[in-house]
Amino acid sequence: MSTEPLNVLVTGVTGYLGSRLVVPLLEAGHRVRVLTRDGSKLDGLPWAGQVEVSEGDANDPDTCRAALADIDVAYYLLHSMDGGGDLSQRDHEMAQTFADAAADQEVGRIVYLGGLHPDDEELSEHLASRVDVGKVFLDSPVPAAVLQAAILIGAASASFEMMRHLTDRLPAMITPRWVNSRIQPIGIDDALYYLVGAATLPPEVNRTFDIGGPDVLTYLQMMQGYAKVSGHHQRLIFVMPFLTPGLASHWIGLVTPVPTGVAKPLIGSLVHDVVCQETDLLERLGAPPGGPIPYREAVRRAITPAPPDQSPPPAASLWPSDPDWAG
Repeated sequence: MSTEPLNVLVTGVTGYLGSRLVVPLLEAGHRVRVLTRDGSKLDGLPWAGQVEVSEGDANDPDTCRAALADIDVAYYLLHSMDGGGDLSQRDHEMAQTFADAAADQEVGRIVYLGGLHPDDEELSEHLASRVDVGKVFLDSPVPAAVLQAAILIGAASASFEMMRHLTDRLPAMITPRWVNSRIQPIGIDDALYYLVGAATLPPEVNRTFDIGGPDVLTYLQMMQGYAKVSGHHQRLIFVMPFLTPGLASHWIGLVTPVPTGVAKPLIGSLVHDVVCQETDLLERLGAPPGGPIPYREAVRRAITPAPPDQSPPPAASLWPSDPDWAG
């Protein structure tokens, strides 16, 4: 695998994952360009003065071609999570625009983070769209590494925040049956390790990779584990099978500050078991420093405030760019 500095483009840099990915890429010695609609939204991010900024809309082919000029590896971290209609179509068209522009500019690799999913079930719209976007990149002339993860554990991760607020606010709750779904969560530090490492894969690699932490838990076990780490008593949880994902998303919108438009697609995906079926990227890159992070340690990092003078703050903690409902 190459260890030479690369010219890297990162999209989605005002979002949770993209904002945090820039730091380890810079620490690895890569030259980073970011694509954003509005460069002023980068103000206050700890890396803002260390990157090249390309402004524009990722739906526009000319914008994409300009941003992708002379790029070795492009990270595509864009998703429609606004609760609006035509989510799948919008995501497909934007990914295709990006893939075509990457091919035009002879980019060396696209790296995309999608979702872990079962192979033999009808998927939720959210997960099906993630799979479709991954296929767009795998079918492109540009080699792609499509990483697939379940819940990211870190402050401001929407899936983690939804669970955090539910567990913090409700000592007893009635939940849908998806609390018994099996999940292989991954700490944000480990996810970033795999994303950065994927940039160095050889050019003949064009495939999906499952990534996850060392623990496979039910959602109920994740809530109880969070309660233990955060100092709460164990929660009383009653499973009611009649609570549909749609009803549950409205309930979560009332109980937590996570916007319903964000919660609804995430809840729809929780009806599936999402567990790694292979560990090929772990075997190619080796384990993260210190080994894969266990679930409860990832939670501990997520709820531990960063020292006010630490820049950049730890990836698992809150950042100034995070939404108001996080934390």
